[in-house]
Amino acid sequence: MGDSAVSLAFIAAAAVLAPILADLVRKPRIPGVLFELLLGILIGPQVLAWAEPTRFVTGLSELGIAMLFFVAGFEIDFRRLRGQPAKRAVEGWVVSLVLGLTVGFILVAVGFALSGLLIGLVLTTTAIGTLLPILRDRGILPTHFGVLTLAAGAVGEFGPILAITLLLTGDNPAEEAGLLVAFVAVALGAAYLASRPQPPGMVKHLQRSLGTSAQLPVRIAVLLLVLMVLLASELGLDTLLGAFTAGIVLRLALSRQQREELEPRLSAIGFGLLIPVFFIVSGMRFDVDGLFGSSEVLMRVPIFLALFLVVRGLPALVVYRHALPVRLRAALAFLQSTALPLVVVITEIGIATDNMKPENATALVGAAMLSVLLYPLIGFAFAAKAAGDPALAVTAEDEAAVAEVADEIDYFDEP
Repeated sequence: MGDSAVSLAFIAAAAVLAPILADLVRKPRIPGVLFELLLGILIGPQVLAWAEPTRFVTGLSELGIAMLFFVAGFEIDFRRLRGQPAKRAVEGWVVSLVLGLTVGFILVAVGFALSGLLIGLVLTTTAIGTLLPILRDRGILPTHFGVLTLAAGAVGEFGPILAITLLLTGDNPAEEAGLLVAFVAVALGAAYLASRPQPPGMVKHLQRSLGTSAQLPVRIAVLLLVLMVLLASELGLDTLLGAFTAGIVLRLALSRQQREELEPRLSAIGFGLLIPVFFIVSGMRFDVDGLFGSSEVLMRVPIFLALFLVVRGLPALVVYRHALPVRLRAALAFLQSTALPLVVVITEIGIATDNMKPENATALVGAAMLSVLLYPLIGFAFAAKAAGDPALAVTAEDEAAVAEVADEIDYFDEP
């Protein structure tokens, strides 16, 4: 435990320092997650060697990525995303998938890559978990543009997760599909039960416990997360699918005021502890020597960075042409081209299965880190130029969604 304790001390220090540095750098506004990655690289084995990803630290990191996807699922309000936002998000991702697979197989044909499927999937991802705190902090999340961005990002994570589950984590796609159907059936059953009216006595008890050390709703949320991750793991599915689904189920179980009461506590656990550990440890595990020790790898970084924008960003300019003005379409294109968590997951699968060249894995993660730095800055710059556009204001549809949620069981009004 000694090495782990020392490593945790430096990781905790990096987690404190990252938001401070993000606040100090006002222009350009850099996401705190990038500082977490960079500080992880700095304290990691390949630079200062102050910390190392021990078994315990790696376990915390895995909890962190599970929490990241749990929070992402919890943030999705299907009342606001249904209809056109969801339809356009799915259309955009399907176009990205076609583009990504086309690019992937071209790269295989010229000897640049080993698997067109892996490259194609990694180019279709969106780091909505990384974007969520930025959208929230800038007050964009409740706007129509925020709804469209959230929908695009949700599909940009959920679509690749499903593809990973079906195509990358097993040897028998048909069997994987059957297991996925079983998981979906369990998830739908849990969602149905979660959406049922809660007994007044239970609501009253949960309300009381939030003001005590019991914190029962928080413990129930953590239990749900662990159970869904365990279920996905036991079925041979990707655990991120379980975490993402757990967040969705939890949201369906809560009224608006319950969510408002529980969300700060979940954010404290997630963004205050576990999620920064994931990003810092990702930086610690990044192959710095592999990146800067080879000109070939360095040359691949801008190529993949551009491909993220081509595959994931360009479809936004077409799919949203009747929904957003050109500047906001450009903003959305850059935002949904931001990638990282799933890039790490898919490249690790590629290396483990010998279906991805190490230089491509390193370059892809490096490009994803650059996308976290550059693409939100560019995207929000375009959004700032569109200030005053109705899409950046709360719409009538959003107000109707809020009113609909308010009609649910009130957490504090139960007798």
